[in-house]
Amino acid sequence: QCENKARNDNRLSSSRASTFLISIMSHLAPTSSGTFQPLKHRSGTLRDRLHGYTKQTLGAGGSINDAVALPPGESCAGWVAVHAIDFYNNASTIWAVLANDPFLSTFGPGEGYPSGVEYRWSEANGNAVSVPAPTYIEKALLWIADQINDEAKFPDDDDEEEALRVFQTPAFAALCGQIFRRLFRVYGIIYSSFFGTLEALGMAPHLNTCFKHFMFFCTEFGLLPEREIEPLEVLVKPIRRQYMINKSESKANK
Repeated sequence: QCENKARNDNRLSSSRASTFLISIMSHLAPTSSGTFQPLKHRSGTLRDRLHGYTKQTLGAGGSINDAVALPPGESCAGWVAVHAIDFYNNASTIWAVLANDPFLSTFGPGEGYPSGVEYRWSEANGNAVSVPAPTYIEKALLWIADQINDEAKFPDDDDEEEALRVFQTPAFAALCGQIFRRLFRVYGIIYSSFFGTLEALGMAPHLNTCFKHFMFFCTEFGLLPEREIEPLEVLVKPIRRQYMINKSESKANK
């Protein structure tokens, strides 16, 4: 896993873990703000149909490589759009587990990021602001949810032709690139500063599976620039190696 900074090499005691689990259950219940409630695909739409491919593949015991591969005859842009939403749901659900932990308030501006890097938040006026890592995550997830909930940017209606028209524009490609980069940063912060907490809660396997799925997809479609990956290279390198091995074996078996 990513090497934790000394101040964040936290392993929950059994008593703290028990107390924290109780707070988790209350946090995951529906809230009035709904900030981190999973986003859904409306039944019968293009997004719902594409989402069904992944559910069917993984539900039938298929490999992650098979689950991320573009289904024959489908739009690559639409496939990326649907996964942007699904990966947002995964990351926001993991963060919801951590969001009530008092440990979050101990971070100052610029603290809690992967070693050697600080992600600054770009305000509406263009200024890049130094914020604590937990604040960056909250801002990033809220921003992503706002983009996805904007029907003009992420259409979810019965008109597949119109949805594909939007998904295939350069503006949408740029937006998805930004969404995937920010989701990667969310995972980077979680691994750097909160892996110990999730491990003590028994959630490390779920985190690892979600991140592996995310990285397989990003590798399949080249969605992350190398400079973005560098701070998590120790974690990412074996995942990408496994992706390539699986892909080679899959081709050899066909």
